[in-house]
Amino acid sequence: MNVVDLGFLSMNKTFADKLISWQLKHGRHGLPWQGTNNPYAIWVAEVMLQQTQVATVIPYYQRFMQVFPNIRSLAKAPIEKVLALWSGLGYYARGRNLHQAACQIMVEHRGKFPRNMVDLQRLPGIGRSTAAAVSAFAFGECCTILDGNVKRILARYFGIDGCPGERAVEARLWQIAESLLPENSNRKTMVVYTQALMDLGALVCVPSRPHCQQCPLQNDCVAHGNNQTAILPTAKLKKLLPVKQAVHLIIINQNRILLERRPASGIWGGLWCFPEMPVEQDGMNYCQRNLNLRVTRFSELPRLNHTFTHFKLSIYPQVMQLAAHEFTCKENNQVWKTIDEAMKLAIPTPVKKLLSLTETILQSSNHV
Repeated sequence: MNVVDLGFLSMNKTFADKLISWQLKHGRHGLPWQGTNNPYAIWVAEVMLQQTQVATVIPYYQRFMQVFPNIRSLAKAPIEKVLALWSGLGYYARGRNLHQAACQIMVEHRGKFPRNMVDLQRLPGIGRSTAAAVSAFAFGECCTILDGNVKRILARYFGIDGCPGERAVEARLWQIAESLLPENSNRKTMVVYTQALMDLGALVCVPSRPHCQQCPLQNDCVAHGNNQTAILPTAKLKKLLPVKQAVHLIIINQNRILLERRPASGIWGGLWCFPEMPVEQDGMNYCQRNLNLRVTRFSELPRLNHTFTHFKLSIYPQVMQLAAHEFTCKENNQVWKTIDEAMKLAIPTPVKKLLSLTETILQSSNHV
């Protein structure tokens, strides 16, 4: 079903008003990044909130803003420090892009956050919707966001078929979203309206079993009226994710563990991880040949599964003991760290989990 046309949209004058009234009464008002027009603070929050829930973001945001309270402090910081604060939040390209964008702002905009939507979208990691969110919250610009929550709201409200991720459907949703912007808007109006879109999608018009009885748009919602909330928006056909396998070598030298920094590009780019080898190879031989280390087998940990956007990774951890106590690293991208020290580095979540498991078995074996 496709019920939307421009004539219908032009007559719809109450969509924004209903959302604004609802948000003022029922929306979220105590989030750490609310109540400010500081574009830097808003930008950091919007980037962190990409593909990540609010409850997860809050502690990361608060720590990040304490360490990097402004663009200059972020741009001056080494990327390692940025990624260390980002550790566990996932989608690490966001942290790298945030740092790169801060450096770009210092050089190209003399440290002042750009207000122009075109300039904003030239910064790494800022797309059209994120640029609109920053512009609306910080500058009161009359521009619409269109994140996953808003796509879902509009697809249900107007009864739009087709996967929102498809180019034609997304283009139509942008057109609709822009036509629904509040008339005669000011900064306060745009802040409340933009937050209302986010809150409605996060609290009411949720992906499954939406709370339609709490929705201010219920009476005019096509999906609700036609009992289609379970099928709208049209789901993307799920592809069977390929499964990759790798062995992570947890090499212990007294109470220190060897970590390697990943290349800047690729999965976990720039993060510290365990040396990795193919599953078909022998760990002792690999360490001798590739790491120039003589090791003995110590223990094996359970397989750890981790899902990325485009594939699943099965990690087979092998704990190895260094045969000779030598702390010299052969490469600049290698370090020996205690588990406590390693936990403070920029490491991905699976490495954190394996470090905790390793600490447990070491304590039980009196090797720490």
